[in-house]
Amino acid sequence: MQTNNWKNFKKAKWKNWWYYYKWYVLCGIILLLIIGNLAGNAFGLWAKDPDFQVAYIGKSELPPPAISALEQAFAAIASDFNGDGEIIIQINQYISGTPETGAAYYGYVSDIPLIGDISDCDSYFFLMDDPERFQLEFQILASPDGSCPAPADYSAEGKVIPWADCSALSSPEPNIPSTAGPNTALPEDGPAYFSGLYLGRRCFYTDATTEHIDQCNELWNTIYNSR
Repeated sequence: MQTNNWKNFKKAKWKNWWYYYKWYVLCGIILLLIIGNLAGNAFGLWAKDPDFQVAYIGKSELPPPAISALEQAFAAIASDFNGDGEIIIQINQYISGTPETGAAYYGYVSDIPLIGDISDCDSYFFLMDDPERFQLEFQILASPDGSCPAPADYSAEGKVIPWADCSALSSPEPNIPSTAGPNTALPEDGPAYFSGLYLGRRCFYTDATTEHIDQCNELWNTIYNSR
């Protein structure tokens, strides 16, 4: 009898507590879900992995329309490398300097994220405005056969393709002035933004490579043979 009374007392106490605090509990759960969703989006936990990544190294940032066009250009000739049902290309921008700041320390600091990209084998393709300088600093551009250059070879010659010669990628090219910002109207007769850029692929000095390396190699061959 005492046991049943104790159980009934606990049950009644729980019902009373829930009656007064259920909305606090529900609001707390909703708040936690919102915070979790925001944190997941901020850290990319809910985002799908890209099929491959492209590093852009230039003196000025590519505006959003150019990024979108670049993604579409690659997606048009690529396939779903990771089998998640989507073709996702990630463009990583690394600004090598600005007209206003030519200090050596600025160049060094701005290269840190790029060094991390190279070290982690994130990007397979490299789009550059100065491939000779890039190769001189990093010696990472692959030879035509995909091998790493000889120790004394710091030249970009034969290792990159002018954007104008990348026929497989040229159709979505937008007309974007080099000074265009995110909210700038893009004139139809403006100079092509990608003119003066060069595309190359990286080599790998160790067994560590980018993901889906075989598919990336095939995609490079498609672009290289479209010249």
